[in-house]
Amino acid sequence: MSGDSRHDEHAPDAPPSIGLGRIVKAFGYSIDGLAGTWRTEGAFRQEVLFAVALIPISCFLPVTLLEHALLVASVLLVLIVELLNSSMEAAIDRISMDVHPLSKKAKDTGSAAVLLAIVTAMIVWGAILYQLR
Repeated sequence: MSGDSRHDEHAPDAPPSIGLGRIVKAFGYSIDGLAGTWRTEGAFRQEVLFAVALIPISCFLPVTLLEHALLVASVLLVLIVELLNSSMEAAIDRISMDVHPLSKKAKDTGSAAVLLAIVTAMIVWGAILYQLR
């Protein structure tokens, strides 16, 4: 059972809600997650600023629809992985702020995932821009 009462809409044996209200609540939780990550994670703010610059630039490049989708998706992938990394770090810190080798391993692995997402975006952008020359 979740420790966050806002997610506990029904008794444990009741089926979960699937209506419009649930969608609206889930959207609100997502906005809360984006806003909280924006407030507390400098890396996320930097990546959002890159996304705000790169996504509009991609609209003006003479590329196919598929290439445009790859450019945008590669940028969004970085944000997605950063959000997952930040949530994992928060969970680890919630469990314990003690220095522990497994906590370090988990946080370093999350950081490595962000790095690989950034490298992926760089490869996609580099390959598509290279073909335009």
